[in-house]
Amino acid sequence: MDAFYASVEQRDRPELRGKPVIVGGDPESRAVVCAASYEARKFGVRSAISCAEAKRRCPQGIFIPPRFSAYSEASDRIMEVLMSVTDLVEPLSLDEAYLDVTQNKRNEPSATRIAQALKKEIKEKTGLTASAGVSYNKFLAKIASDLKKPDGLVVIRPEDTEKVLLPLKVEKLWGVGKKTAERLHQNRIFTVSDLRNADPKQLEKTLGSMGSFLWDLAHGRDDRAVESEWDSKSCGTETTFEKDLISIVELSDILERLAKEIAETLAENRWLALTFTLKVKYFDFKQITRSVTFSLPTDSPEEIYLHLNQLLLTKTDVGRTPIRLLGVSASGLIRETDPLQLYFSFMKGASSVRKPKGL
Repeated sequence: MDAFYASVEQRDRPELRGKPVIVGGDPESRAVVCAASYEARKFGVRSAISCAEAKRRCPQGIFIPPRFSAYSEASDRIMEVLMSVTDLVEPLSLDEAYLDVTQNKRNEPSATRIAQALKKEIKEKTGLTASAGVSYNKFLAKIASDLKKPDGLVVIRPEDTEKVLLPLKVEKLWGVGKKTAERLHQNRIFTVSDLRNADPKQLEKTLGSMGSFLWDLAHGRDDRAVESEWDSKSCGTETTFEKDLISIVELSDILERLAKEIAETLAENRWLALTFTLKVKYFDFKQITRSVTFSLPTDSPEEIYLHLNQLLLTKTDVGRTPIRLLGVSASGLIRETDPLQLYFSFMKGASSVRKPKGL
């Protein structure tokens, strides 16, 4: 959807149409922007910047508190339209989803015509505009959907892939946030073209499994299926040792690696988690779990490791009893683009305290 939350406000309040609408908190507070209309975006206002900064960039901006019930209601209508075409719908948030229309309920062989029809029906049922991207995999469809907003429709065919991809900045790739971008820049990788020409082994050394994933994306390869029933409850990783370990240093190093693995899994799927659980199995097969819940969701490997390592050191028998298995899992998952996450961002702006619970 195009500037979804701001567009809902403009739809419901005609006097706001054509004006710079900023959905967020009081610019005098520490709140952040949840969404901005295209009129506000012309002044450099974007989601996740502080409302104070948004006010400096766009003094005439109209600040409106978020109405998540209204956005949820609009989302329900949108999803009903999408489900009328195929059951293979993978929502990314209230206002974005992947559809696999290879086989579809309308027996329509053209994905482009399906996209045209969906845009028209969404407009008729919600009064809102949507942009669509059509391609042969999820990654390229997502890229296409962002190329001609608002109210756009872009098709990327196999023969178009290089022309579209190579000039893009690496920040446009799935899973490349600020920290990953910094690591790529340190290796003189700024564009998809640079990434494609990089040594995949060096990328994997620098970024772990994310390195090979990004290298594939740079070549237009993405074999992820549209998952209509992805398990959003939890994900995890664990390792069983060839011999029982008692060294605190060695076990902490392994825990750091597991924290990075779970963080990469979250980043690849664009999830954030509120709760992280440490699993320990001792030499005698006795097993315990210890958890920490954050005030705000995260996918930061440093944060995950810091707090789980504290649990390891203070809430287990590490260094005293041999350990045969360590595991880390994440639960309380939400999409990083989900309105709930925007709410957490909003709340984070209202308070400078970020204190994990349960330590």
